[in-house]
Amino acid sequence: MEDFGGLRYPWAEPPAEGQATEVAPGILWMRLPLPMALDHVNVYALDDGDGWTVIDTGFSSKRSKSIWDSLLAGPLGGKPVTRLIVTHHHPDHVGLAGWFVDRGAALWMPRVAYLMARMLTLDVQTTHDAASLDFYTRNGMDPAILAKRKAERPFNFADAVDPVPLGYRRLTEGEVIRMGGRDWDVRMGNGHAPEHATFWSRDDAVVIGGDQLLPSISPNLGVYPTEPEADPVTDWLDSCERLQVFATPGQLVLGGHKTPFTGLPTRLTQLIDNHHGALSRLWDHLAEPRRGGECFTPLFKREIGEGVYGMALVETIAHLNHLHQAGKIERWQADDGIYRWQRR
Repeated sequence: MEDFGGLRYPWAEPPAEGQATEVAPGILWMRLPLPMALDHVNVYALDDGDGWTVIDTGFSSKRSKSIWDSLLAGPLGGKPVTRLIVTHHHPDHVGLAGWFVDRGAALWMPRVAYLMARMLTLDVQTTHDAASLDFYTRNGMDPAILAKRKAERPFNFADAVDPVPLGYRRLTEGEVIRMGGRDWDVRMGNGHAPEHATFWSRDDAVVIGGDQLLPSISPNLGVYPTEPEADPVTDWLDSCERLQVFATPGQLVLGGHKTPFTGLPTRLTQLIDNHHGALSRLWDHLAEPRRGGECFTPLFKREIGEGVYGMALVETIAHLNHLHQAGKIERWQADDGIYRWQRR
């Protein structure tokens, strides 16, 4: 078991492709590949006796479906997946929901997650719309990167997500559900995604955290053209503080990325402190007026390449929105149409 500053990692290596690791009695940890810098997503299967409950799915792709076929025939022993639970609406978690439902699984999701996933898969854009381009322009996207985006087909949820079924069963804050021979309290987080479900076992110290509870990396908190004045940083901090009440050092946390860990109280404190530190550095950086694209260094403390530029910009906007709405900085639109931010 590896120990890093109060966090412990019982498994040094993830399961190989098409394989599973039993992390608790009746709970299997599996992994699907992703075509991006964060190159994997964790998925879980809980043994319900006559079938499995699966938590999250990976992207929709021929490769993902082939891996799932191997998992279903191998580690899952040919038993059916009778229920699919999706923690939140992002494509790497909901991508194959329709595929599982077509095979007989019941879909369980938070309402906001379901509606977001269904809306976004139905909203297919072949070109960048004017409102989105204006959003990125006024928030200070690098002109060369913006020009390249304009010339490319935009990413659509439907590129990585099978059609989301019409019907689902809603997961709600505070309810108790049964899966894998355990009773689980459902607790919702926010910030990384609206109404993100986490599950806290009443029978042993296991927590299924999705992307709300991750070790070693902080989930992206982004602002997008759909809600340009959003403040996901406040939502995130509020969620972390609310979940601290339920965290204990011995809980085994099964996250959506990286490896399972213990030490959740320490990790939640880290996640809170990391963002407060980032906000403080950003405020210092705004001693003079800055465009959004000029604010990466205090937040990320490293060079941002083109491959992650978009994610960095939407997270930067989130932190700028937070400071602006807290009354700590000013924002105005300059003659060039681009926002400037400066501390008060």
